[in-house]
Amino acid sequence: MEFAGTPVLSDISVTFPHESVTAVIGRSGSGKSTLLRSINGLVRPTAGRVEVMGKPIDYRDLPALRRGIGYAVQGTGLFPHLSVQANITLPARLADWDPSRLDARLDYLLDLVHLDRAWLSRYPHELSGGQQQRAGLARAMILEPALLLLDEPFAALDPLTRLDVHKRLLELQRAEPRCMLLVTHDMREAMHLADRVVVLERGRLLEMAAVDELKARHPDLEPEEVLLKLLGESA
Repeated sequence: MEFAGTPVLSDISVTFPHESVTAVIGRSGSGKSTLLRSINGLVRPTAGRVEVMGKPIDYRDLPALRRGIGYAVQGTGLFPHLSVQANITLPARLADWDPSRLDARLDYLLDLVHLDRAWLSRYPHELSGGQQQRAGLARAMILEPALLLLDEPFAALDPLTRLDVHKRLLELQRAEPRCMLLVTHDMREAMHLADRVVVLERGRLLEMAAVDELKARHPDLEPEEVLLKLLGESA
């Protein structure tokens, strides 16, 4: 895959298993976000192909593809002019969900992410960063997607808020197991949340391994040191 003649992803061949969390990690500019955007059709590879749920992407019908994909980004991506409820329920309303089904799904997600119903009438700027991120997760999950893409969604949160949102994400995965891809630059976050880790370097696949395997291979190293080791550097 190239942008303006510059290779961004090269010779990438990777499969993401069902009901499993994979963290995609690497330096800035390594191709992490491009990999995620190629999966939901936001960018199109110049060579090779992308398959989602066993089928090549049909670029003529991207809305149908994206109805099966939840997507959450850094800063939540909530629309500032919509209430929290309108933000969360927007994908389901666009999909013409029955109101009773939508209300039941909303109640279920609010409970899972610990978002108070009293906050639904507020606007995003009236919520804390953690509350906004939980609302963003609820919106990404509203259509019961088989695939959830998370592009550094927790990067702007303070450490304590991040830990709380991590807890909610793990609860979501236990309640509704799905294929989840998490782009992060934080190896500690990756090894805490993911079942396996994919490491990119300059657009190439450098490592793909189960988190348990990495821990067994490097029992005395901190997560940050493990990443440096994988990148061929020393702490």
